[in-house]
Amino acid sequence: MKALSQLRWQLIAAQMLVVVVGVVVLAIAADRLGSGIFAADLRARLEGVPMAERAAVEAALLASFRKATGQALLAAGAAAAVVGLTTSVLLLRQILRPLNEIARSSQRIAEGRYDERVAVPASDELAIVATSFNQMAESLERVEQQRVALIGNVAHELRTPLTGIEGYLEGLIDGVFAPEPSVFGDMQHEVRRMRRLIDDLQTLSHVEAGQVSLHLAEVDLVELARRVVNQLRPQTITNCLELTVLPETPSLIVRADPDRLAQILLNLVGNAIRYTPEGGCITVRLGVAGAMARAEVIDTGIGIPPEELPYIFERFYRVDRSRSRASGGSGIGLTIARHLAWAMGGELTAESAGPGKGSTFTLTMPLR
Repeated sequence: MKALSQLRWQLIAAQMLVVVVGVVVLAIAADRLGSGIFAADLRARLEGVPMAERAAVEAALLASFRKATGQALLAAGAAAAVVGLTTSVLLLRQILRPLNEIARSSQRIAEGRYDERVAVPASDELAIVATSFNQMAESLERVEQQRVALIGNVAHELRTPLTGIEGYLEGLIDGVFAPEPSVFGDMQHEVRRMRRLIDDLQTLSHVEAGQVSLHLAEVDLVELARRVVNQLRPQTITNCLELTVLPETPSLIVRADPDRLAQILLNLVGNAIRYTPEGGCITVRLGVAGAMARAEVIDTGIGIPPEELPYIFERFYRVDRSRSRASGGSGIGLTIARHLAWAMGGELTAESAGPGKGSTFTLTMPLR
């Protein structure tokens, strides 16, 4: 607010300085040029008048001219000052009102009120500032909503294994369960579930902060995809899992971290297996699109509703909300995969024709 007050007086002072400089320049010009022109014209008109009378008349008329000019400049300067001050006030009101509103709103946002918005003024320049401010406020509000949702999701995901462990412990204390290896094995399974979630969250925090370590090298995408398909094929006893390379080429060399690239493909193919019912089909299709290698994981599974596609890469999102974490994953694998793709200069997108019509996840990576 103090800076805006200083700006107000600076603009008014600038307008008054223009008026003062203009009046001074006009006064000097009138005195130097106007007086000379007036004196020359006066001498021409006083031809034939005696010298003694001519000097007196010329001096009197020049003095009168200077007096009239000075009064005219004074009146013009006063009028210019009033007009300049009025226009300055009106202009400042038009400029500073939205700026003051933005300043007050930014203060409220700093206090945690992320739903704050400002009106967009008619001026194009100020409209750009106000629109950018509103976009920033919307982004902050969305981030805050995601933060609150993340806390709730983490609490929910951790509560599930902790509840299981607590149940086993109470059963052991009450004598409901015998202290047998199977009971301790079930407890260990719950601990491992919790450990996997914590590891996933740690990995997610690293990739979102850009702190993940990458070891870029030239990687054969065809060979890597074939290894991933063979690794996951035992999980598809009745499902068909195929690898197709289009156009037919023995290799597709990309610039990527081989371990991170394998992690992305394992996540995509694993999700396709998890969400494709018995008798479905999964195809990993490789190809080239311009300067990018393209890997598509196509399934005939449960599909994704169109209204949910924009959220498919958000943390803890699940297409099938009836699945537990044990059967449906943690819900942050796709988030990690997309950030890893971005970190390596690639992109990961999702498409689906709707529920029951399968889905296609497309990974693009820069060619060598």
